[in-house]
Amino acid sequence: MGRWLRKISLYFAAGSLGGLVNSIALWLFGLYGINAALQVAIHPRLTPGWLYPRIVWGGIWGVIFLLPLVKSRFVLRGLILSLGPTLVQLFYIFPTVQHKGMLGLKLGMLTPVLVILVNAIWGVTAALWLRLLDRSA
Repeated sequence: MGRWLRKISLYFAAGSLGGLVNSIALWLFGLYGINAALQVAIHPRLTPGWLYPRIVWGGIWGVIFLLPLVKSRFVLRGLILSLGPTLVQLFYIFPTVQHKGMLGLKLGMLTPVLVILVNAIWGVTAALWLRLLDRSA
């Protein structure tokens, strides 16, 4: 039991770190006009109210790293597992919670590309952190 609790805690922490890096990247993309250049109307403000849920959800999503999927290729693993939160964002959060249309297209035609990119940052960050701290990951 202690081993599993440690592993889940580590994966949650890795996902949370990924959520932090993902959020800072998205904020910087907005700050430096990358989102605007892509004609995507996402320009978050770096506030605790915006950042906190992203870190927590990043941690919750980090638990999917328990899946025994391409463990030897950690960057590929992070990219593949980043598709989970990407699909939820594009097919549930944007259309039903935020009312931004399927794939978030009301925010701009390249919104799915931006979401895939920032979630890939989450997945790779979490995978790298796990690789650094847990050789069995």
